[in-house]
Amino acid sequence: MNNEGRNEIRRLMIAVNRIDELYYRALRSLKVKDNTFVLFYAISDGMSHSQKRICEEWLIPRTTLNTIVKECIHLGYIQLVSQGNKEKEIVLTDSGKAFAASILTPIFAAEEKAMEPLLGKGLVEQLECFTERLQSEFQQMKE
Repeated sequence: MNNEGRNEIRRLMIAVNRIDELYYRALRSLKVKDNTFVLFYAISDGMSHSQKRICEEWLIPRTTLNTIVKECIHLGYIQLVSQGNKEKEIVLTDSGKAFAASILTPIFAAEEKAMEPLLGKGLVEQLECFTERLQSEFQQMKE
């Protein structure tokens, strides 16, 4: 790889780390734990979510998510509803919806404003492609 490619990857890594820090600071100002935020962000799409699905999609250890789910049940923010099998669906209560709105509304507004000028430029598609290719390369590296 040439120096330009190496530099681009370095810039990407720095940007990813800065994004992580920006979310960390925003969540501190909202007084919400990182993994609690991830749980509410994950279920904010209105679709059915089990703990297993969230762990797989968001790469949260099952024990960590289980602890957060128990805390949120205790606080009255969520309920677990049987789906007819071992997995239960995470459902927001009314107070959970209010809590979710209090932390997600300002985050979503900031994200949307930041993303607006980039829409249609292929940024997300390119990042998804890079992620898939990197996963493949790391897998080959293991073998």
